Amino acid sequence: MSIQERMRDVERRIVEACERSGRSPGGVNVLAVTKYVSAAAAANAVAHGVRHIGENRWPDSEEKWRLLHGQAVFHFIGSLQTRKVKDVVGRFDYIHSLDRLPLAEEIQKRAEALDLTVSCFIQVNVSGESSKHGLAPEELPGFAAALRGMDRIRPVGLMTMAPLAAVPEDARPVFRRLRQWRDELNESGAFREPIRELSMGMSGDFEVAVEEGATWVRLGSVLIGKEEDI
Repeated sequence: MSIQERMRDVERRIVEACERSGRSPGGVNVLAVTKYVSAAAAANAVAHGVRHIGENRWPDSEEKWRLLHGQAVFHFIGSLQTRKVKDVVGRFDYIHSLDRLPLAEEIQKRAEALDLTVSCFIQVNVSGESSKHGLAPEELPGFAAALRGMDRIRPVGLMTMAPLAAVPEDARPVFRRLRQWRDELNESGAFREPIRELSMGMSGDFEVAVEEGATWVRLGSVLIGKEEDI
């Protein structure tokens, strides 16, 4: 399949998931995960309408960023080490993996130095798997309170990764609980302003995520394909 065909297929599947759940497709954003393909493949996707690029590591994304920044919005979606903040802040428009206080403090410090504000998703380990990063859900209220004192960090939403499962439906409870946590935090006034976004769902389970309220889905193989597809 060409990138155009994959984009149309993804769009159709999102529309159908929205119809099943009574949502508007306009509330779902597609983030193309390009970490496994070259800068040429990423550029091909952007040339055909992809507007949001997701990458996990700065060394792997540097060539793509230098080629495509200004043409695409860059999202950092990998686990972020504190010592790597200097490579990410100022280059990536969104960070999807804010998951601990020392990382927040370093982002705040770097953003102050660059005189900018960083839009961040708070990563939550809803499933409780030891192999996954993220705050435990019960840590969210305290973490939100700490972020109130960091004026260079703008929390925009929550992010999670569901366990890998043969049946996408198995991911539904994880996605539903993340939405519930977002709503509960907003009802309690936990943040300076309400958070709206939910970054959840990947190639194998994004339709279920959309049905449960995802506003960002992170799609690699189902959208970008493989290197030989360019």
